Amino acid sequence: MTFRRPDRDPTRPVYVISVAASIVSVHPRTLRIYEEEGLICPARTPTNIRLYSENDVRRIMWIRHLTQNLGVNLAGVRVLFELEERLGTRILERLYTEGTANGAGEAETPAASSRSTTRSAAS
Repeated sequence: MTFRRPDRDPTRPVYVISVAASIVSVHPRTLRIYEEEGLICPARTPTNIRLYSENDVRRIMWIRHLTQNLGVNLAGVRVLFELEERLGTRILERLYTEGTANGAGEAETPAASSRSTTRSAAS
């Protein structure tokens, strides 16, 4: 009998806050701040524990890139996410591409597959 591992679903919430924070190298409080600012919306268990999906982690990596490398504040990040969602374009990837073209060489994008990561902050 063979056991098949279910395909990874990037929208499935699986990481508790401490694990998600360690993946993106931030303090768990930072993730709570991002949530308070409406930048991420983790799922909640019946006992109110935050659970983060792969898409949430990618979105956090974009937030970190924008704030740490491009100097955008959290209000600016929110505006960029809203614009990207309204226009249906890849504003963030374009900004990253322009930044790396002007910077030193090739670096891996913080969320190479973030094409499906935009989530409405209102949900």
